[in-house]
Amino acid sequence: MNQPAEQKRYFLNPDKFRDPNVTADGQPRATVTLRTLETLWINTGTLCNLECRNCYIESSPSNDRLVYITHEEVCDYLNEIERESLGTTTIAFTGGEPFLNPDMLPILETCLTRGYTVLLLTNATKPIMRPRVQRGLKALRDTHGERLTLRVSIDHFDPHWHELERGTDTFEPVVEGLRWLTDEGFQIDIAGRLFAGDDEATMRAGYTRLFQDRGIALNAEDPGKLVLFPEMDARLDAPEVTTACWQKLGKHPDQMMCSSSRMIVKRKGAERPSVIACTLLPYDERFELGHTLTDAQQTVPLNHPHCAQFCVLGGASCSG
Repeated sequence: MNQPAEQKRYFLNPDKFRDPNVTADGQPRATVTLRTLETLWINTGTLCNLECRNCYIESSPSNDRLVYITHEEVCDYLNEIERESLGTTTIAFTGGEPFLNPDMLPILETCLTRGYTVLLLTNATKPIMRPRVQRGLKALRDTHGERLTLRVSIDHFDPHWHELERGTDTFEPVVEGLRWLTDEGFQIDIAGRLFAGDDEATMRAGYTRLFQDRGIALNAEDPGKLVLFPEMDARLDAPEVTTACWQKLGKHPDQMMCSSSRMIVKRKGAERPSVIACTLLPYDERFELGHTLTDAQQTVPLNHPHCAQFCVLGGASCSG
């Protein structure tokens, strides 16, 4: 495996990403308009049984800045989708670790029963190995089959790099959880991260060896089964995205996540959940769009380093 190349890391220019309308050098900032709410992301709460080194949402066993969303609150948004004919097809969940939320299984049952495709991001460690959770998941699998996909976070195929990010003794538990899920016939994909200096071909070959060695029936060469995300660090310098960038990069605003998705969060102490523009920006108040999905049908300025690092230049989407 290649070691990451040594390179000078420049910190973010404080004049960047300040004005929603123009960049630091006075050019018009790129924006994205919601065309259709294809995917509604729901943050289940920031509490997690792990504390990763570079978690974009700072999940940990003690971070409850975003509290557990309830089954009733999720139903309110599903009702709005149906009442307003918003055209949503997928409900996706992220945390924290979603299976710490005591309402998670009823929430999944409701979303699936209403006909949505469901994607859930999990670290597949201790919470998913609880007998109650396993019984509930198997019941959902038996009733709803392939409409439920669990995306398991394995940051790297090498235990050293995975545990550098996720902590000591975290690699074997996720392999155990993943093997249980695949043995039980769940729809699974894997989320890896490009943070250790390896190219995509090396990463896919490494995951292939891991899955073969551990008897895990997943195809790491399939981009739909192994999603490799670019690394993000809001402290490091990133280019601002101008309106001229679309043509220069050969990209279109409709390719960005915020053209087709929104995320629900519930802040600690808040009376009700809020809708934000992006899964990656849960704490930045500039990206809060109100309390209802109707309120959130706004144009979003690409006014954060993650917009450039992950979406525009990284070409990534949390939906895969």
